[in-house]
Amino acid sequence: MHSRLYLTFLSTVFSYTHAVSIPTHLTFTPADSDSQAVLSKPHVLRTRVQTVHQPRSIDDVYRVRERSLRLQQSEPIEWVKKNVLAPDVTDRETLQELAKMTANAYAKRGKPNWWEMSERWNTSFPFGWEPDEDGFRGQVFVSDDENIVVMSIKGTSIWTPIGDKTSKKDKLNDNLLFSCCCARVDWTWQWQTVCDCYSGHNRCDQTCLSASLIVDSLFYSTGVELYKNLTIAYPEANIWLTGHSLGGSLAALLGATFGVPTVTFESPGERLASTRLHIPTPPGLPYYEHPITHVWHTGDPIPDGRCVGPASLCAKGGYALETRCRNGKHIVYDTVKRKKWAPSIAKHRIGIVINDVLGEDWDEDRAVPEAVPYDDCEECTKWTFGDFIDPDPKKLVGLSL
Repeated sequence: MHSRLYLTFLSTVFSYTHAVSIPTHLTFTPADSDSQAVLSKPHVLRTRVQTVHQPRSIDDVYRVRERSLRLQQSEPIEWVKKNVLAPDVTDRETLQELAKMTANAYAKRGKPNWWEMSERWNTSFPFGWEPDEDGFRGQVFVSDDENIVVMSIKGTSIWTPIGDKTSKKDKLNDNLLFSCCCARVDWTWQWQTVCDCYSGHNRCDQTCLSASLIVDSLFYSTGVELYKNLTIAYPEANIWLTGHSLGGSLAALLGATFGVPTVTFESPGERLASTRLHIPTPPGLPYYEHPITHVWHTGDPIPDGRCVGPASLCAKGGYALETRCRNGKHIVYDTVKRKKWAPSIAKHRIGIVINDVLGEDWDEDRAVPEAVPYDDCEECTKWTFGDFIDPDPKKLVGLSL
């Protein structure tokens, strides 16, 4: 199914890039441009120059991850340090435009739940929306001058007996990526965990966890292939990644893998998953230097790993969203203090972020809270991770990375 998705994706991309007449009037304005104040209505997406570290070859990433997983051996990657065009995350309207893109990852153009955006994004195409697809889904937005390409990844569709077709795989990915050990909370799946790495007495096998994250149902592997296809279709474009909730965390994992500017909204912490996925990192690069910005507010308990415990709605729904640490930096809106919001997963919806969080400047002195590292972050402290189970080499053969 993945190969069919890739072929459909590529054929769709090339039908747009070769058949659509591309206007040339659009200009993306750098944040330090003198014309920015003049061109405020309609809003011009503000950009900035950002230094990133990218692997010279995408194939190197496959090889190094495979060697690390199968042989527990490291191998150097050649990294290229470069300056790229990135979204200016100090600009509220830029964040709001990206948030609308994340909302539209849940929708089809022309449907009632589609958020209207600037005409600069008239070119867009969906992925994962074919009738027989039930997994990785979203939209790709292309600027009129093809200078910016944004891949927006859909987040979790809540499981119901008649829910979205992707909801079951969404939930599997949530519990694989954001639980401490195989999601030992689940009544909707008859109390079954998502992997067999528990070793008793709050111990969890680290090698087993890594192996569990390369199953075909894991969206990360699909995202790697689609990102590679985008670089083929738009070799000269600046590619950005974004997403909400699960989609944001997947975008962050891809952003860390390829050194791509990424902005997420209300996403669970993905740093632990990046370690378990054996994502290579430039030597000496601190976690907060990844080109990733996480935007979230304190009225939503999910991004900070607070929707946990038997009484939580997440646990009652069978979701173990326990992680909270992130690569990159985060922008935190303290809506509990400023807006007197009571923490609730009802505040997790992207529409609330667009209208009620990003709808106005945060205060008179700063339109957007400062992006800062998530220092002193701890998670899964009740667990001990190590090698407690003899690995089965057969389980590591032929798996998709």
